[in-house]
Amino acid sequence: MSNATLSPKHGSLRGATLPKWFAWAVAAGSVAAGLGISAAAGLNSDIQWALIAALLFVLGSYAISAKVEGSRQAKDRTATSLVWVAFILAVVPLLSLIWETVKRGVKVLDGYFLTHSMGVVADTEPGGGIYHAILGTLEQVGLATLISVPIGVLTAIYLVEYGRGKLAKAVTFFVDVMTGIPSIVAGLFILSLWILILGMGYSGFAGSMALSILMIPVVVRSTEEMLKLVPNELREASLALGVPKWRTILKVVLPTSIGGITTGVMLAIARITGETAPVLLLVWVTNFINANPFQDPQASLPMYIYLQYSNSGGSGAAYDRAWAAALTLIAFIMILNLVARGIARWKAPKTGR
Repeated sequence: MSNATLSPKHGSLRGATLPKWFAWAVAAGSVAAGLGISAAAGLNSDIQWALIAALLFVLGSYAISAKVEGSRQAKDRTATSLVWVAFILAVVPLLSLIWETVKRGVKVLDGYFLTHSMGVVADTEPGGGIYHAILGTLEQVGLATLISVPIGVLTAIYLVEYGRGKLAKAVTFFVDVMTGIPSIVAGLFILSLWILILGMGYSGFAGSMALSILMIPVVVRSTEEMLKLVPNELREASLALGVPKWRTILKVVLPTSIGGITTGVMLAIARITGETAPVLLLVWVTNFINANPFQDPQASLPMYIYLQYSNSGGSGAAYDRAWAAALTLIAFIMILNLVARGIARWKAPKTGR
């Protein structure tokens, strides 16, 4: 490194700084040192050498920066290094999971697999598909959305625009409680009320009611936060023109926050799509196509994955179908998240001069 890089220029108030490629150089050196230490110590785990490399990266960044740039800049680089290490530790397992799912799931994932059901195919035999599970998941999640979105949005409007006093505090408290309810508890509640007390049978609609219990607090919280972001000046301007409050909410507040509300709804849908416990208790399972969610058991992707994997013994056709169904479920949730981001960007308030 040149003296011009490491030392301040004559008459400059700025101290010595390290080059932009410093962090990459330290990272490469840390990885090499971690591999060397791991090989010398006879460590066979990739996790061990990676943790050693991460520790060396943080310590090396601080030591060199403190020597050249001073302790203040070294602390800043240390914080940045810790953030990068935490990011990598979070991303690597996710990428590993996605890679493993893609590698195992593409074996049987094709048009036939997506357009056929298990029907008369035994779990140990090749063939079959997940059409009945995809249909069941779409119907169950769709019904849960139809139940949850109106309730959640109206509750959020009440809390933000009208909520005062003990009733609003009680609603907020119960929304907070519902946010932490385990999915199995929601399933048991609908099981006792809908099936045991009212005598209704297993159906996709029963599962949708349990899923809606899990979805409502997410919709309420996300919608509430989006409504709070709407400037009060917009409300006051509308009210000053003599527009009733309900019409102000309908024509001003909701259109302004519709992008964020839609994003929250899509994320809530993604949250309930992979739930298994309510489906296991209330929907049950079938290998045949059931397009009526209000009668008889119905298949779903989470339940399909569980049954195929449990009947596979760790190998065979059922094992491949389980991984392919898992890949389909991940793809479905990723598409929902991408749609949510697209809607949020499309409906975001336009900025300009």
